Amino acid sequence: MSSLAILILTRNEEENIISVVENAKKCTDEVIIIDSGSTDRTVDLAKEHGAKVSFRAWTDDFSAQRNFALEQTNADWVLYLDADERLNDALIAEVKHIVASGKMDAQYAITRKSVAFGVTFSYGVLYPDHVLRMFPRESVTWVNKVHEHPECPLPAKRLPGYIEHHTYKDWHQWEEKLCLYTTIWAEDAYRRGKRTTLPGIFTHSLGGFFKMFFVRRGFLDGYLGMYMCCNHFFYTMLKYLKLHELQRRGA
Repeated sequence: MSSLAILILTRNEEENIISVVENAKKCTDEVIIIDSGSTDRTVDLAKEHGAKVSFRAWTDDFSAQRNFALEQTNADWVLYLDADERLNDALIAEVKHIVASGKMDAQYAITRKSVAFGVTFSYGVLYPDHVLRMFPRESVTWVNKVHEHPECPLPAKRLPGYIEHHTYKDWHQWEEKLCLYTTIWAEDAYRRGKRTTLPGIFTHSLGGFFKMFFVRRGFLDGYLGMYMCCNHFFYTMLKYLKLHELQRRGA
């Protein structure tokens, strides 16, 4: 029988940590927290509820955190969770079945449904996605600082069940993540040689809105869904404006 470790990246997740650790423990006894410098009770609460905690300073690099997590376990399988994610019962049962089977011939994608502002979204910006999260430990590595993704040579399969992603509890949290992600994206894009123009900024922003509102049918999520599509126009514009500012300054 194979073994499984669930890896969770945290920073100041006091509100989520007990719930995510207890949820993860339904799959395995090895729950590992990779903390990047919490100043609240995240670390203490994680330890109290049976999780192992390791520390790595935050360097604006999600892939570096996830690769560091791989070094904290000898388990055959690893499954990544964020602190605001929960595995549903069908997914837990399937994960346990795969680990018990002893087969290690695939990587696994999981459906993720978003809950924001108390609403479950089915379209638009928060359209359910499929994320690669479960891997044989020795077969995966992560790349890119933001919008990171795994590289694994094994075929990808999709697991039944889903992750419930509690993404934004309020607009203040949405604003904080907007500022963080647009800055990281712009800095990474600049380092990779990406450049833009003022007309290009507007074109990208309009394209982002069109994709979310019409292609992903964001209007079907009602007024909040339509509002999120408008926000996506602003999000796209802001990340390209930050890229343009880096160009102008020659950073």
